[in-house]
Amino acid sequence: MDLVIRGARVVDGTGGPSYTADVGVHEGRITEIGRLPGGGRRTLDAHGLALAPGFVDMHAHSDLALLRDPDHSAKAAQGVTLEVLGQDGLSYAPVDDRTLGEVRAAIAGWNGPGDDVDFDWRTVGGYLDRLDRAHGGQGVAVNAAYLVPQGTVRAYALGWDDRPATAAELDRMRQLVAEGLAEGAVGMSSGLTYTPGMYATGAELTELCRVVARYGGYYCPHHRSYGRGAPAAYAEMVALAREAGCALHLAHATMNFGENRGRAGELLDLLDAALAEGVDITLDSYPYTPGCTTLAALLPGWAHEGGPEAVLARLRDDAQAERIRHALETEGSDGCHGVPVDWSTIEISGTADPAYGPYVGRRLDGWETARGLLLGDRLAPTVLQHVGHEENVRAIMRHRVHTGGSDGILQGAKPHPRAYGTFPHYLGHYVRELGLLSLEECVAHLAGRPAARLRLPDRGLVRVGYRADLVLFDPDTVAAGSTYERPRVLPTGIPHVLIDGRFVLCDGRRTDVLAGRAVRRTARDLR
Repeated sequence: MDLVIRGARVVDGTGGPSYTADVGVHEGRITEIGRLPGGGRRTLDAHGLALAPGFVDMHAHSDLALLRDPDHSAKAAQGVTLEVLGQDGLSYAPVDDRTLGEVRAAIAGWNGPGDDVDFDWRTVGGYLDRLDRAHGGQGVAVNAAYLVPQGTVRAYALGWDDRPATAAELDRMRQLVAEGLAEGAVGMSSGLTYTPGMYATGAELTELCRVVARYGGYYCPHHRSYGRGAPAAYAEMVALAREAGCALHLAHATMNFGENRGRAGELLDLLDAALAEGVDITLDSYPYTPGCTTLAALLPGWAHEGGPEAVLARLRDDAQAERIRHALETEGSDGCHGVPVDWSTIEISGTADPAYGPYVGRRLDGWETARGLLLGDRLAPTVLQHVGHEENVRAIMRHRVHTGGSDGILQGAKPHPRAYGTFPHYLGHYVRELGLLSLEECVAHLAGRPAARLRLPDRGLVRVGYRADLVLFDPDTVAAGSTYERPRVLPTGIPHVLIDGRFVLCDGRRTDVLAGRAVRRTARDLR
């Protein structure tokens, strides 16, 4: 064997009881589990450590970070061995030249402008190939799966107009989604408080989800409201999945803003009823209360019609800017989840232009400051939105279909600490300190259940024949190092991480191994 891991507490990802065993690894796969008298080319003493399947980040925004940063310790050091990209309906494939430029501008706050990336792909398959040959052909830091982004598909097919799709345009969108799934995507995402995805009707989304279902994928919506309209928005997604016969995975599922304090039970009751009917549902969440998005995302949907340059033109026009302010502060814009904005909850976390760096870490004092930042930094500022409730976070993470997702935006001088801390924070704070989940339950949430949602037949469990994507951590010391004040500090208590049996983290230090590859789920038309 290439490696024998001795005396680990095996937490196998099923949720069942942990046990002590040796684990043998050969040619990237787990070959033996038990008491192994023989040695390997390398032996690792794991007494006192838990051995778990590598964690799956079900909601990641590393679409460009994996290409620009071979180290990527933000995720590798957390024990993440697979990230799901293409989230919230906006990413970089499939595109044509026009759409690529528009999307790059629209989500510069998530991923940076991309001036340091060679966008030499236009299709989903081309993007996945690009991951495989990144960094001189070595690959990327961790594995990555991809969701076809519905907003990008809509922009490609009909632009950024707020109108129903024609029959021909809907056919084109169906074709683009089908092609992406056939090329290896695991499903489709939406961002229904982001443009142009929010312009889609329920009927349009249902038709696209029928395509997703046909290929055995899943639908991952950032639904239409996490605020005033949250219960109805969740119900819409469940009804859509039921009608389309499509598996549903609710992105960063939570109940935010004052209207929803203590109301997580309503969401969970809705899910339980649908699950009892046979609807295939999972969800992900991060173990923190603030949200994170772009400042521009808070604007009303109509302000985005026509694309990023049209938004900037409206912001420069005093009359249009006043109309936007009224929508934000009085009406409650759809971009702010139907709730009138409370500027004191909005903290700037990053800017693209260093000239606006002094605003980072500050709460906004009103519309004119926000308008100036949007214009000066060309829609790029990112924000933390302090609108969550701990009781809702705890209730949702305990549900039997819950999985972990960081929603980690790696851009900005002061990103959300979830980008660097989600997985050790679950293990340290919610398992060890609060006892909200058992260690075995938590690992199932972070590894076994996500791999099952992705329909990956050889990942997510410590089992003979499975890929040796593994994390070893100390249950007594594992903790997030990242905080709101120092968000880029790496976690403690995670000494070893392996992908395909290769150490990407060894003795707490990032190696130069690039074992990550695009994980293409074999998608076939099930008609």
